[in-house]
Amino acid sequence: MVFVRKRGAEAGSGKKRGIEMADLGNFTNTSEILKKYQFRMQKKYGQNFLIDANILVKIVEAAQITKEDYVLEIGPGIGTMTQYLAEAAGRVTAVEIDRELIPILEETLSSYENVTVLCEDILKVDLAALAEENGGRPVKVVANLPYYITTPIIMALFESRMPLASITVMVQSEVADRMKTGPGSKDYGALSLAVQYYAKPEIVARVPASCFLPRPNVDSTVVRLTRYEKPPVEAADETFLFAVIRASFNQRRKTLANGLANAPGLGVTRGQVETALEEMGLAPMVRGETFTLEQFAELSARLLQMRK
Repeated sequence: MVFVRKRGAEAGSGKKRGIEMADLGNFTNTSEILKKYQFRMQKKYGQNFLIDANILVKIVEAAQITKEDYVLEIGPGIGTMTQYLAEAAGRVTAVEIDRELIPILEETLSSYENVTVLCEDILKVDLAALAEENGGRPVKVVANLPYYITTPIIMALFESRMPLASITVMVQSEVADRMKTGPGSKDYGALSLAVQYYAKPEIVARVPASCFLPRPNVDSTVVRLTRYEKPPVEAADETFLFAVIRASFNQRRKTLANGLANAPGLGVTRGQVETALEEMGLAPMVRGETFTLEQFAELSARLLQMRK
């Protein structure tokens, strides 16, 4: 359980209390604020608002938020999670793309002096500049992401070079499973390898569709991605490594040799791929879905050397 001191007359009394200012983690209050502002959900943003306080507390606990932390929240919506984060963290920056939600956030977050709301597309935000505002100290990210934008946002965070401590994210359950799965699974792919290169993925909680307003068609899962200080494999060139990984899964039914040779911009031939595989003691007909992260790192290093 996360505890904060109650504001007002009892502040400083020393009594530990649960999160008290946050009031949006239920159906009634969420419905009222949406009705008050006559807010209409926009399908293009994948808007579903969490209405279960127990899940909200679990997310804050999973993210291990303390008063020493600076939190970047992606997609605050009407401020439901933002309230909980503001109670637990030192500072919170919430990035919301939908301008129609800004007046609502101004009301729901009016009691919190440690929250800054940016109305921007997170993929266009200067993440390095945000980190500088925190003195270069590690940033903890919390987000509730729609399916269509999950991978681009997670990759942008990892590749931004901002000092990430962790990403605690709620995604569709199938995406969460994809982050943790290994070679041979039908869910195994570029996202699995990217996440496992940069961070340790852990399932925190399963969240049924009934915990959202409006109710989505699928269940969700909360995943904590704890950033590695050093990746578990050594990459000769990270950019090239991930170009090889993406090309290997763009055409899953093709062999690695065919898939990589046909990948635009990769600059390798079928013969080079087959030679590299032979040097690794592997058959030329092998497919990317059977490759481990270590094998992709070795293959990319060999191909890179051949290109030179």
